[in-house]
Amino acid sequence: MVKTPVTEAPPVNVRTEPKKRIINDWEIKDRTYVLVSERRPLSFMIGVKNLRWFDEVAGYEREVQYAENQNTVFVDEFKGVVRPGRVIFRAGVLHVPKNKVILQKIMSIYHPQAGKTWDEVKPQVEAADDLEIINWQLDAMIAARNMDINMAEAVMRVENGSKVSSMSSKELKRDLLIFAKSKPGLFLELMNDENIHLRNVGIKAVEMGILAISSDQRTVNYASNGRRLLNVPFEEHPYSALARLV
Repeated sequence: MVKTPVTEAPPVNVRTEPKKRIINDWEIKDRTYVLVSERRPLSFMIGVKNLRWFDEVAGYEREVQYAENQNTVFVDEFKGVVRPGRVIFRAGVLHVPKNKVILQKIMSIYHPQAGKTWDEVKPQVEAADDLEIINWQLDAMIAARNMDINMAEAVMRVENGSKVSSMSSKELKRDLLIFAKSKPGLFLELMNDENIHLRNVGIKAVEMGILAISSDQRTVNYASNGRRLLNVPFEEHPYSALARLV
């Protein structure tokens, strides 16, 4: 019997997205660092030698240094002649390529000024923060759109003061939406404040001449006859005291 040769199909190369290499939980990638201060000098050099870092595994502080020809940050592991490195921020920014792992670890982990004088740019973290802010803005603006005019007046009085009394309803709703978008956290806090509506009632009573607050801010009186309505506790705002009274 003659065996018929079996021809195997050549393996199919399936293209997959390359995975990012991670060595000892350290992701191999380009990194960017920016100075925290708003002042961004044209050049800013940082010290990268004679640093101390507490090694929890060893149980003592170890000297850390950035050297261009060494494969470790720890001075007690250096071999041969050491060539010290220089680190300079240009216009407040430092780009460190993925092949400079030792420098990246100095900048992200071992340097005592990491997270204080500079931060690593992390797009994923920034995107998460941006998403949270956008959700806040949406929640605040939806609440502002559905808010009744009396509550809107109470909230905006905190932001604009007595100016609110002369605003039309459309002006008030417009400014309310702007306020909700620009300061969503404060808007939501004010919206959930149980006393804010009562404070607004007290303010309107004073503006309409029904009540009067003494010049020293310590008493609230009836404007018509000067009769005392309440004494304002020390270090408390008169309108807060009125809100508690109501």
